[in-house]
Amino acid sequence: MTAELVRGQNHPLPQTRLEIRVSAGEPVVAGATLADENGTVRGAERVAHPAAPQLPGIEVSKQAAAEHRLAVDLGALPEDVHRVSVLLALPAGVGGPTRFGTLPAPFVAVTGLDGTGIACYTIIDLDSESAVVALELYRRQSVWKVRAIGQGYAGGLAAMLQDQGLSDAAALAGRINEAVVQGMARSVAQPPPRPAEGSRVRPVAAGAADPAPAAAPVPPPTAPVPPPAAQLPPVGAPAPGGGAGAGTPGGGAQAPGGPVNYQHPGRRTTAPPAPAPAPAPAEPGRPAAPVAGDASGWTMEERLYNQVWGMFEDLARTTAAYRSAVDFADSRMEQELDRVLSDPRSRVGPAADAARAAARAKHTQLAEQARAALDRDLAQLKAEADVVEPALPPAYARWDSPVWHAYQVPMELPMALRLGDLHLSESTDLRIPMLVRLPLERGLWIDSGRGSAPESAVLDSAGLRRLAMDTAVAHAARLLAVYPAGEFTVHVIDPAGSAAASLDPLLRSGVLREPPAAGAQGVTRVLAELTQRVDLVQMAIRSGATDALPPDLDMAQQLLVVHDFPHGFDDRAVTQLRYLADEGPAVGVHLMMVADREDARAYGPVLDPLWRSLLRITPVPDDHLADPWVGHAWTYEPPAVPEGSRVLHQVLDQVARARQAYGG
Repeated sequence: MTAELVRGQNHPLPQTRLEIRVSAGEPVVAGATLADENGTVRGAERVAHPAAPQLPGIEVSKQAAAEHRLAVDLGALPEDVHRVSVLLALPAGVGGPTRFGTLPAPFVAVTGLDGTGIACYTIIDLDSESAVVALELYRRQSVWKVRAIGQGYAGGLAAMLQDQGLSDAAALAGRINEAVVQGMARSVAQPPPRPAEGSRVRPVAAGAADPAPAAAPVPPPTAPVPPPAAQLPPVGAPAPGGGAGAGTPGGGAQAPGGPVNYQHPGRRTTAPPAPAPAPAPAEPGRPAAPVAGDASGWTMEERLYNQVWGMFEDLARTTAAYRSAVDFADSRMEQELDRVLSDPRSRVGPAADAARAAARAKHTQLAEQARAALDRDLAQLKAEADVVEPALPPAYARWDSPVWHAYQVPMELPMALRLGDLHLSESTDLRIPMLVRLPLERGLWIDSGRGSAPESAVLDSAGLRRLAMDTAVAHAARLLAVYPAGEFTVHVIDPAGSAAASLDPLLRSGVLREPPAAGAQGVTRVLAELTQRVDLVQMAIRSGATDALPPDLDMAQQLLVVHDFPHGFDDRAVTQLRYLADEGPAVGVHLMMVADREDARAYGPVLDPLWRSLLRITPVPDDHLADPWVGHAWTYEPPAVPEGSRVLHQVLDQVARARQAYGG
């Protein structure tokens, strides 16, 4: 099944020889850049474009066209290439469109050589941009993935190339445009289509050239179709950075007025999956009532996952538009006041007072207009969240959800897991579930240190450590609950034995196959066992001899919970821990650390790679999660088990009984 990506989402690539198919509706220039592990393009010789269409491992079209097929061989790329960015730009000087906002949303698909779909992405919310980074193929731990980018540039091809790190971007853009203009001058215009005779299709003679082959990179009729530019969801103000400049992810300005359009391409039902329930009829002038599962996907679980991601994107976009509009209002007022003060003759007097009052009134009007648009969009998102939250399955649900009362150990692994909630300062009552894909691609770090959040200031150090371990146990319990019986094993390292109270739900239910490891000997034993497991599985996979693994090797996913790091760890144990954090996730060994970074400061920069490899979450609400696309600092809230509730014990008891029934 083709993965339908949204901006920022990634997907693994199952093969190295690929085609990237582009459909834009009007002629566009397609190119690619080859960057190192830092994302830097070392020179113009690392750019594939119409004037130099072939590079090792990549080939692009020689001229502008409405449809492109880019050939990619990841195995033939230079060894220092870690990232391939696919670029689209409108040709300059040919009399065509000058901004993507006047065109249908470009559609990009990654396929195998036989046309089998792997991933696709519809680039929406483009307006004044004339160039866009559509996709990137990147290598992480020897595994290639594709990520949807959708970053637009109003400065055109030169601005996009400059942002890729090229010092001679303007000159290179000029050479590319010159090659495109010459190519279009030599090309022969396609004849207009003949009118159809009745319902028949005009046959094509054998051997004749087919301008639209059967496997052309055009979305099938059942694929999501982007809305016209005029129907893009208005959010009341320009997008981040004034809607145009380089580095603005995906989009430009959006005019105020009108509700958020939830029917964007990434959230429509595709065929053959069953369609989502039809929304209730809306009153004239009001948007349709939201329904749970109103997104694309083959199952209800997948549709809910995509719907939650869509809600996250909508909240990020409308908040970015509001902040951009307020910044514009502030800047405009400052400029108008500067003009009044720049002339000494007009600084005082009735005219100056009137000009200041007019500037402040205009500022108030713009700010109120932006806030009204934000409140309207937030009300719609809140209504959608109120419908979606009760419909979430256990893997996505809060601990206080009624769905846990009917919990049964699943037979299949879900798509994702809820780690907590996210919200922004403009909408503290609107919380979006924070979902991460399973199996986990990186470890977790529950920070037991004192952060900047006011909630951490009222707790002492011991209270923060206890709360951090409680949070770790809640996450471990959820992981145990969403995996099929016997397919997830939890190990605990507690060198000083100080986490007994927090570990009580795991210990009492019997889901731990062995007691928590204590002391230096316990730390050494557990780390040695898991390190050996990673080595064995890696060697078996590389040699293609997975059937030769020892029969007593536990092939379930492994989670190592480390409490109170670095107490009880010597240098060898620290090295093994770093090895597990880097190599473990690829072979089913995951790390969850409960630690205060200050406690490990004696190691200096040696542990910096370890902290960077883990996803940091906190036991109290904290605004430390950064959004690289629009610059938001999202506030993370950990999953809280209701006080006095025994839901955790009941769920773990069910997991333990299921293990016994299945012999796990």
